[in-house]
Amino acid sequence: MKILLPFRCQLAVILLVLTQSTEAQFLMDMTDTTMQVPEGQIAIYKRFDHARISGYIQPQFQLAENKGVESFNGGDFGERQSNRFMLRRGRLRFDYARFTKNNKPSLQFVFQFDGTEKGVFIRDFWGRIYENKWELFSFSTGMFARPFGYEVNLGSPDRESPERGRMSQLLMRVERDLGVMASFEPRKKDHPLRLLKFDIGIFNGQGLTAPGEYDDHKDIIGRLGLKPWTIAKNVDLSAGLSFLQGGFEQNNKYVYRMNSIGGKPIFEVDSTVSNIGSIAARQYRGADVQLKIKHGWGNTELRGEYWWGTQTATAGSSETPDQLLDEPYYERKFNGAFFYFLQNIFNKQHQLGIKYDWYDPNTNVEGDEIGMPGSMVGKADIKYNTLGVGYNYYINDNLRLLLWYEWITNENTSLDGYTDDVKDNIFTCRLQFRF
Repeated sequence: MKILLPFRCQLAVILLVLTQSTEAQFLMDMTDTTMQVPEGQIAIYKRFDHARISGYIQPQFQLAENKGVESFNGGDFGERQSNRFMLRRGRLRFDYARFTKNNKPSLQFVFQFDGTEKGVFIRDFWGRIYENKWELFSFSTGMFARPFGYEVNLGSPDRESPERGRMSQLLMRVERDLGVMASFEPRKKDHPLRLLKFDIGIFNGQGLTAPGEYDDHKDIIGRLGLKPWTIAKNVDLSAGLSFLQGGFEQNNKYVYRMNSIGGKPIFEVDSTVSNIGSIAARQYRGADVQLKIKHGWGNTELRGEYWWGTQTATAGSSETPDQLLDEPYYERKFNGAFFYFLQNIFNKQHQLGIKYDWYDPNTNVEGDEIGMPGSMVGKADIKYNTLGVGYNYYINDNLRLLLWYEWITNENTSLDGYTDDVKDNIFTCRLQFRF
């Protein structure tokens, strides 16, 4: 009996993991404890009855138009490389949820890490507490996705294109940050505001791009969302409005801002001593909308998302710095967008997709104004357009094949190497294994 008891415990846990519901967001099936088992085993069942383990891996092959191209589709290619096999993502996620005696959610805990040939990294590590008197509020803290926009919060295993757009990768790199967030989301089916969800949080600001917080300033990020609303038979509409009000402390007096001298746009330096200790602006605004039309053989989906605002970075990049720098800062007005058209063909297993996105990191300059002598306008100010076309084959619930080709176009400038379009198109073939 001493040998049999641990084995039965292990078997119970294995059976529990295999019988988890794939439909719920985190609610787990209750284990059947009506069988006659020792009291110790019942305690194990109760501890693990709301636990879930899930994950996925994304091995892929890519072919670039030239060797050594810079890419936002899995990272830059090597100097002598135009094709590669890589493990784009390998995720393992652990969820645990606790419920009240009335079967209402009480708390949730999530831990997720990403393992590839480059190493192992934490992606999610957070807890959430639910309020059950009014069933309206929840509170989250830890490392989790910023509540901004639609594409940022669309998980990698569910996204129809290989990667998020260039703009979200630069402005919301790795998507996650450390902070605390309050959420308003009615859980009663008859609540008059049941279709609304509002998240607002306070975050460090630099996310996973830095080893830790480097100043006292925090970002305030929020999104007001409309959940899918049936506006006609088989037609659902959802939408959202987002904002980010933040920045970081400036540790030198040099700030370059756009100005026009003699009708020509240039970066002009502000070297006021009072700039030291001031807050370099990061202010984003966003609006998104999604429309889904349901057919007997699948769905048609249209998505659109537009961002605009102010970003402070460096001369060579519009990405938020991962540390406070001694070099001058550059403040830019930006805008960008993401558009999706998704269409099932034959049935839900086969899907065609078209995605178009643009990112203009500096809306005050364009074309041959970039790279003009004395303008201080350079590579980080170039606008990019990306058109992607692809096919998803959902082989079963656990396996998906993705074939995707991207045409990447930069505006023609006066800058060496960018007077014409750089040949940097990329084809991706990916298998996604999911459990």
